[in-house]
Amino acid sequence: MSQQKNSFLLLLLFVLLPVTAAISHPTNSQFITPEEYLKLHPEEQEISKKFSKTVKELPHPLRKGQQKKTVSIAFVYPGEQASDYWQRSVRSFVARMDALQIDYKLDKYFSKAGGIEIRKQEQQLKIALDKDPDYLVFTLDVNQHQRLIERILAKGRPHLILQNITTPLSIWEGNQPLYVGFDHAIGTRILANYFLDRKTDNGTYGLLYFSQGYVSSMRGDTFHTFMREGKGYELSAAYYTGGQREKSRKAAEQLIRQDANLRLIYACATDVALGATDALRDAGLTGKIMVNGWGGGSAELAAIARGELTATVMRMNDDNGVAMAEAIRFQLLGKGQEIPTVFSGDFVLITSETSEEKIQAAKKQAFRYSGIPDNL
Repeated sequence: MSQQKNSFLLLLLFVLLPVTAAISHPTNSQFITPEEYLKLHPEEQEISKKFSKTVKELPHPLRKGQQKKTVSIAFVYPGEQASDYWQRSVRSFVARMDALQIDYKLDKYFSKAGGIEIRKQEQQLKIALDKDPDYLVFTLDVNQHQRLIERILAKGRPHLILQNITTPLSIWEGNQPLYVGFDHAIGTRILANYFLDRKTDNGTYGLLYFSQGYVSSMRGDTFHTFMREGKGYELSAAYYTGGQREKSRKAAEQLIRQDANLRLIYACATDVALGATDALRDAGLTGKIMVNGWGGGSAELAAIARGELTATVMRMNDDNGVAMAEAIRFQLLGKGQEIPTVFSGDFVLITSETSEEKIQAAKKQAFRYSGIPDNL
């Protein structure tokens, strides 16, 4: 058997091995929740409230002479995925920067999600940092990301913005980056409450993780804890999918085969959810087993309209791009002390029963800068 085929079979076996025993309580002393952070730093409570208000307001452009030189920015993003969260983040950021009349230069580097292209991300990061940008927008999901981030924090340049994480690391106290995103635990609680309310029997649920790392812990482990505490469906099995649609489909097929009492497949990300809906469609079970989305981007809203997804927690997506642009404006104006350490945007629950009027209103707010596609 060829080495390539051997590698594929080993990878597939890893994906389809249950990881139930690895599930842990979401409490992790390494991370500080937004609520805990505000208790530790009460001076940031008013700062956070005012900054959130600024994000929702119309832009206040810079006046002539308020900017001395062009600002250079680099985005190193896992943007190659079905979820349009990352792409919309860039578009909303660019639109708000333009509206603020900030003179800037932007370099973008995209890779696949789930840490599967960590080497590529390292290379992209090196290319970006060699250009000595004023700002770097990155993320933290897998352990390797933390190592890369700590090197940047130790250097003290560029200004670092971490996307899709809202829980500061305790070990970075005194030298924190700016965290921008939508709190995973809050969004997961909204979904858990929805499914707990819909529980009608003693069925089970399957858990499809992202990659091993931050997102899986915050969305997957947290959901498991909420379901257990709320006496919801019992966990049947859990699988890591690497955030990939095809691996998620295979994992969902395994869940369907092994458990006739399956009532829900909980997915930790968009590609994962779409893989699960592929498996249900092939098995003729669309609408008979519930599946959630996570984030409420274009692909998920379309799947809900087709009756393939039961519910999603929809981020007011463009808030994060606006927040990053506003943070840069504040620093250009010498108001860095008015930028909170954590910005966490709002969610709206969208389900198969949500009225078209409410969905349209949510899309208008969520995609106010990045645009609403014609087919949504």
